[in-house]
Amino acid sequence: MSDVFKRLERVPTGTRESLDTILDSVGWNDAGLIPAIAQQHDSGEVLMMAWMNRQSLKETLATGWVCYWSRSRGKLWRKGESSGQMQTLKAAHLDCDGDTLLLSVDQTGPACHTGRRSCFYVALAGDGATVDGDTLIDPDQLYARS
Repeated sequence: MSDVFKRLERVPTGTRESLDTILDSVGWNDAGLIPAIAQQHDSGEVLMMAWMNRQSLKETLATGWVCYWSRSRGKLWRKGESSGQMQTLKAAHLDCDGDTLLLSVDQTGPACHTGRRSCFYVALAGDGATVDGDTLIDPDQLYARS
């Protein structure tokens, strides 16, 4: 944990730091990424987990349109740019050690590339797994725009 996040443990509510100071202290992994969990702002539903780098996080904070880093494509990925299923940022929080982001978002339609509302639709229990989320949009139609 960085000295900055260690110091923040004991400061009063309302204490401010510059964005650059915080981003310089974030626990980016070896690839310069941090996990970002997207949660629907009004229901608390966990929608997805993706990765952000410094550039995608700064863009998200500046524009309000959630932007991730696509590891498979090796480039910035603005959520909804190919499917139309955008995420609008409502709030962003770092965890106490500065190594995970929680994004409070307003999700348009499904968040998952499978056409489901959430990426977390495989429920594990006992000795099995059960799909517990309906497909809202056929994935072939979801990405027909791209």
